Formats: sequence, C-alpha cells, structure tokens
Amino acid sequence: METLHKDLDIAFSYLREVISWRIKNMEGSFKEDCPTISNNHLGDSLPAKFIKEHHLSHEESVVLLLALVPHLLPDFLLEVVADEFPNGTDFPVFGGVKGKNHRGILPTGETIQFLLGGSNLAERIDCIQLFNEEHLFHTKEILYLDKVPDGEPLMSGKLVLFSDTVHLLTTGVVPPPKLSTDFPAEKLETPLTWEDLILNDKTKRHIEELEIWLMHHQQLMEDWNMKHRLKAGYRALFYGPPGTGKTLTASLLGKYTEKPVYRIDLSTVVSKYIGETEKHLSNLFDRAANKDWILFFDEADAIFGKRTNVRDAHDKYANQEVSYLLQRVESHPGLVILASNFKDNIDEAFTRRFQSLCPFELPGEKERKEIWLKNMPAQLQFSEDVDLDSIARKYDLTGSNIVNIIQYCSLQVLHQKSNILTRILLMEGIKREYLKEDRIF
Repeated sequence: METLHKDLDIAFSYLREVISWRIKNMEGSFKEDCPTISNNHLGDSLPAKFIKEHHLSHEESVVLLLALVPHLLPDFLLEVVADEFPNGTDFPVFGGVKGKNHRGILPTGETIQFLLGGSNLAERIDCIQLFNEEHLFHTKEILYLDKVPDGEPLMSGKLVLFSDTVHLLTTGVVPPPKLSTDFPAEKLETPLTWEDLILNDKTKRHIEELEIWLMHHQQLMEDWNMKHRLKAGYRALFYGPPGTGKTLTASLLGKYTEKPVYRIDLSTVVSKYIGETEKHLSNLFDRAANKDWILFFDEADAIFGKRTNVRDAHDKYANQEVSYLLQRVESHPGLVILASNFKDNIDEAFTRRFQSLCPFELPGEKERKEIWLKNMPAQLQFSEDVDLDSIARKYDLTGSNIVNIIQYCSLQVLHQKSNILTRILLMEGIKREYLKEDRIF
C-alpha cells in the first residue's frame, strides 16, 4: 500500500508539471509540446491500472488525474497556482469553482480547456467532445461535468468523478450499495447450491438458457458484432405460486455466474407522489447500467401490472409509470428478472419483450419427496409410522411449505430432547401450513 501511495504522489507531481507547463505556454500544443505521460509518472498506482484497463489517452489520463486530486489533496490546485503567481492573480482562464464544503479549488470543464487547449480556440472546442454521451467517460460512468445555472457556460460545470470511480482509484474496491431511496434494492446471497434447488425439467431448461446468456452475451454482442442487431440485455419472467424457488433461483444464477443479484424493494420504489416512482427507478437503473448486475423485481405485479383505462389523473400517471418502466427495462444492458405469482398479472407490453417466460410450478409427488429428503436434518429420524412416500403423494406442498414444516418439527423434537419425528408431530406441522393459507386439511 505504501508503494501505491508513493506512485500516486509521482502521478500528482506529473499533473503539477503539466499545469506549470501550461501556465508558461498558453499557445503551446498539448499533443506536441506538453510533457508526455509514461509509466515513470504513474508507476503501479491504482490510477495507472485504471488508465491501462480503460485504454485512456494522454489527454484523458490528465483529465482523470485532475478530477481525482481534490479528493486526496484539497489544497493542490491552490498551491500550484500560488507557486506560479506568488503575488496572487484572478486567472479566470484557469476555471475552477468553490464548493459548499470543499475549501480548495474544484476543477471545471474550463480547467480542462485551459490545460488541453490553452489559447487555441479549435483545441478548446475539441475538449467539449470529452463530455459527449458517446465518450467512454459517460458510457463507462467514469466522470462528468456538473450542471450549471441557466445562462452560464456549459464548460463552467464542476468536473465530477462518479463515486464508484473514486473508490476504484483510491482503494481499488467498490463497496456494495446500501438499501435507500436512491438505491431501492438489497443484495441477494445464498449458501445453497443448485443441488439444493428442486425444479422440474421444463423449468430447469429455462434456467439453463439464462445461464448460457450470462456466460456468453458479451462475446455475442462484441466479438460476433451483434450489438447493432440485438437489443442490449435480457428480460425474463419467473411466474408461479409463492415458495416454488423463484428468489432462490435468482440468487443461484448470480452465485454461479459471479454476478451480484439485487432484489428491488418495491415498498421503497412505489410512491403516491407523481413522478417519485420514476425518479426512484431511474436512480436504480442508472446505478446498475454498467455494473453487470442481475436485477430481480420480486412481486413485480405492484409496478409492472396491466395498464388500465384512464378514468382519472391517478390512472393516467399509473399508466405513465408502467410505460416508463417498459422503456427502462427494455434498454437496460443486463439481466432483468421479474417475479410474479401469475403470468397474466403482468402487462402484455412487458411479456412480449421478454426473451424467457419461466414457469415455476408446484412440485409434483416426485419433487416433493426429494425436497423432504434434501432438507431433513441428518440428526432427525422418522418414526416407523411415517410413510414419506404417502406424505409426498397426499399433501400438496411447496418447497417453502416443506422447509417451514421441517423447521417447526425439528424445534419441537429438540424441545422434547429427542431425535425422532413422529407421524403425529409431522401431521401437526403440515396442518399449520394448510391453516396459514386457509386451506382445508
């Protein structure tokens, strides 16, 4: 770590050299006359690794270092200017603004124009291209120019690093986002394996298709040059009764393809205030756009439901929310999974655009027996009057039901200081699950 910090000092020394050169050479060409950047200037620092990974040009590398320096050395730009102008100067061509909390100089687009363009008008105009939507600074969510008040020059906006980029350049690790209104999702993880998930063959085939897409979509779009023919991303609907494995399947997809899975908390997304739902979802999709995450919308009916006939303003804006979601889901470059108890609850405009409609059916007799055996603790033994084949055949239970029954029965057996599960206790556990769902036992 000490070496990395030393290399970072060297990188910022190079930035100081560039600024000093430009102050003395306003008419000089950055490409031809500016001190060139090399490994000697960057070493093995985290910015050096970032620059190599993203294949940044000389100009782009200087912009990155300029955006980073206030996060680590708040007085850096003040000192550089003071060294060149010991008697003080207004120096408006340098750009820069004061922040609300930051007491140093925050670089702006005008600072970039100063460094890369000097007094050359054509080169100053070229700097604007660095902040187009097609540039990798935007597409890779590296940095951007902050908005400016109406009527002020666009390039007077602050040069801002995305928070994930700050973490990568300073620690090398991006912390996982926390559940909030700005990011209404929580990470799904599971200690279980595919062997713990009991599904019928039809559902397994659908899941295998998703695994194949997650493993090969990058090669298909880039190496096979299909990005102009196919829409980015993949959309799947998991539909079926509660407790049939939809959430666990999403978790396992992420676990075995090494992609984070985030379950969207609809309670924090949906708002009664006009426009707020779209705002929350926009924050979510913007944050996830280039992260290769799996987005899992549980109980998706709440916001992906069918549009209604417009009878009042509430219906109008509800339909607008669905239309907005349709647009964002369709343009998202990653895997989006919607989960619903019933396929017919989801608006047809969504289902028409799904590549996969994956049914999660109630387990049959064979699957139920397998679930019983898979989840039963090794320490627990059935009494002689328990016929598991008969139990699996007679009682229509989901995997979630069976796990609940096993938990209840195991605790009761432990309380009795025993390890034998009797038929009477097992029936009591099954009855509890039936009554919870208002089913006749």
